Formats: sequence, C-alpha cells, structure tokens
Amino acid sequence: MSGHEKINYVELPAADLAATKQFYSRVFGWVFADYGPDYVAFANSGLDGGFYRAKTHSAVADGAALVVLYSKDLAQTESKIVAAGGKVVKPVFSFPGGRRFHFTDPNGNELAVWSEQ
Repeated sequence: MSGHEKINYVELPAADLAATKQFYSRVFGWVFADYGPDYVAFANSGLDGGFYRAKTHSAVADGAALVVLYSKDLAQTESKIVAAGGKVVKPVFSFPGGRRFHFTDPNGNELAVWSEQ
C-alpha cells in the first residue's frame, strides 16, 4: 500500500507534555519518544503523531479537526478516560453506524471515541 498523498501523521498542542504522556499511555497504551523539551512523538495509536508545546488546545467549537478513536467497549474506554483525568464534554450519543462521545485530555484537546454498539 502506498502512502503517497495519504494522511501520515497528526500533531496536537499540549501545554504539559508530561501529563500528556501519562494520560495517553495510561488510557490507550500509546508509547512516546521525546524530541527535545518542546516535542514528543507518539506511536501505537493507529496513526503516528506528536504533541508540541503550546498554550492553545484543539477544540471542535474553534474549528479544529476532530481526532476520533475506535473502541470495542465504549463504556470501558470512557471509564478509563475519566479515571486518568480526562473530561467527557459530549456524552454518548447515537449516530448512523454506532455511538460515540467526546472528551478532553489534560490539555483541553477535544477528541472522540466511537463504537458500533
């Protein structure tokens, strides 16, 4: 499969890189590689990417793209997110093809999780 002109990497802002690494590794099992004091790359996430140090955050209401993760067990993933310090900002709702919810990470970045059930 060719990667030519396909989405290859995603980057998100993060004010606190240490909290970011702790949250995503605890909840989703992502692994991280530091590249200096202001950038950390992540892998084991489905699509590799990174977090750059910034005081801003990514939110749909501000026009940001929404990163959507998949879960086989929506309730379990939601519980893990909340236990790790994430906040549910849009409770579970149905849409054609499944259900999903939106959450914010410790930096305020908004992401979503969906499932067929």
